[in-house]
This record gives sequence, structure tokens and C-alpha cells, in this order.
Amino acid sequence: MAPLKSMEQEYPIIDAAFQKFCASHGIFSVEDLLMCDIDALMAFADKEPKSEKLKQGFTQILTIIDGLHQPWLNGLDLLEDAKWNKHVLSTGCKRMDELLQGGLRKGQLTELVGPSSSGKTQVCLQVASSVAKMQIGSVLYLDTGNSFSPRRIAQFVHKSSGSVLNYQADHIPLQKVMNSVLCHSVFDIFAMFDILHQLEINMKSQIHKADHQVQLLIVDSISSLITPILGGSGPQGHALMISAGFLLKKLAHEHNLAVLVTNHMVGGEGGITKPALGESWKSVPHVRLLLSRDHGSNICNVSVLKHSSILKYSTFKRNYNILLLHFPKMNMLLVGKHPL
Repeated sequence: MAPLKSMEQEYPIIDAAFQKFCASHGIFSVEDLLMCDIDALMAFADKEPKSEKLKQGFTQILTIIDGLHQPWLNGLDLLEDAKWNKHVLSTGCKRMDELLQGGLRKGQLTELVGPSSSGKTQVCLQVASSVAKMQIGSVLYLDTGNSFSPRRIAQFVHKSSGSVLNYQADHIPLQKVMNSVLCHSVFDIFAMFDILHQLEINMKSQIHKADHQVQLLIVDSISSLITPILGGSGPQGHALMISAGFLLKKLAHEHNLAVLVTNHMVGGEGGITKPALGESWKSVPHVRLLLSRDHGSNICNVSVLKHSSILKYSTFKRNYNILLLHFPKMNMLLVGKHPL
């Protein structure tokens, strides 16, 4: 959920006067409001000259929150939704598609976790080029660390059709493919909220034609936006993290997007590394892939930590054949279900 200031354009009732009143009570975002006693705020609002307008502002926000709740769906509704809407997008890597049972599933959030230099950004760029080359819509790429490389995208696009990519659209000019990848530099979580809310508005109002609708949303990396706000003893950071996960999954489900995010590793008990952002975030992704690479090795190992369509017990062979993803000096070794 966004800061109150970012909501003013769409909801004029949340104007400067309303924001000033909220700020006087330490409320700057919807999350701050949810942590407050609404009845007490209403009582304070009664003492203001424009009390009715302030109350209308609070009512508007609560109505927005109520609207975020998903309607109940029966089993048949869910089956039809999965059949007609929740298709997959190829990653551009045949064996990774096999590991994911077809590719990145639309309507779901997939997370790549791994240490630095394990290949997370390279996979994001590979997937972005794959989806853009199919010309079924656009890719929105949120770059949080200046790691986006249009040259790398172009290299993936120019790969021969007989290697990893094998699409009917191989003749599509590079310029048309590159125009389908929209990159935004994002350096704090509030900037990300602003972009995601604007995306939601655009999707709802159907501003863009069907062939320009966003099909894939990439955040590289989500952890670099969330980690800085998790410090301190207050609950605000945790609330923003949960809100970010909720919004990403809401966009994926309601607008049939595939969402791909990256997350780094941190030290755990006994010196064993683990994904950042803690246990609360662990339940957010539908699919979680672990990328790793031994020091001095050119082989990137990919294993499944979590998959909504794969049982916890392993039914995979432990090792797949090595597959070139054409990373600079890097191969990829796909492995099966990671021990939990």
C-alpha cells in the first residue's frame, strides 16, 4: 500500500489538508493508519473545522482497503481461472522451463534467491528478452541496483534460434523487441509502490492496447528495497514488506501477470546462508528457486526450494544435463527439488 501523498491524484478527498492532519498524528501511509485507533482519530477529527471532510477521507481509505479483499471462489471457478488465464511464459531456457513445468506461471510470483554473482540478474535479463521477443506484450523491469543491461538483452535476442531460444518471432527486429522492455530505476520501496500503483491504474483502465499490456514484471532486487526498512524496533518496516508482497501477488492474480523478483542471501545459524527477509517473506512467493555457483566455477546450479505444483518429496533426478545459458563464462546446471 502506498504513502498517502501518492493517492491524492486518484482520490482528491485525500488532499493536502487531510495529509497534514494525518501527519500531525504520525500517519504518512495506509500502513500507519492501520496501526492506529480509527475511533480515536475520528474523535480528533471532530474537533477540526472541516471534520466531515476528514471523516470522508478516512472512509475513502477504508473503502479502498475493503476493495482489496478477494471474492470467494469455488473450486470450479479456480479450475476455470487456471485453465484460461494462468498460462506460462517461457524463460528462454528449455531445461529451466522443464524444471518449472513449463516456465514462469502467470498469476504467480516467482523468486530467485542466491548469493552475489550467482546469476540472478542474468536470469532476469534472459527471461525479459524471451518474453519481449515473443511480442505478446511488454516487460516492466524495476532495477534497484543499476544492473539492467540493454546490451545483454540484445545479446540474448541475437542468439541463434537453434540454441536456447526457438521462437517463430526470430525475425522480429531488435528495435521492436527492445521497445517492449520498459525499465525503471527504483531505489526505495515508496518509489516502487508509486510505480506499481500506476501500473495497476493503467491495467484497470485498459489504457494500453492488448499487445502492449504488461505480461511480465521483474523486480531486481526486492530485498535491496526491503532490507533497509526492516531495521529498528517498530513494526512499520515489517508492515511495508508484507504490503509489498501482497501488492505484487495482487497484480499477478488480478491482471494475469508473471512476477519475477530476486533476493540475496544472509548468514544464518552455524554459518549456513539463507534467503534474506526472514520467515514472514518466505510464504509470499509461489515459486522459489535457489541459484548457486561454486567459487571459481562456471556452472550455475539451480534448485527448487518451493513450487506450488511440486510435492515436497523429491521426484526429480538429482542432476540434469549441463545447459549453456550463454552467460559470460557461466554455464547452468539444473538440479531437482532442494532438501527442505
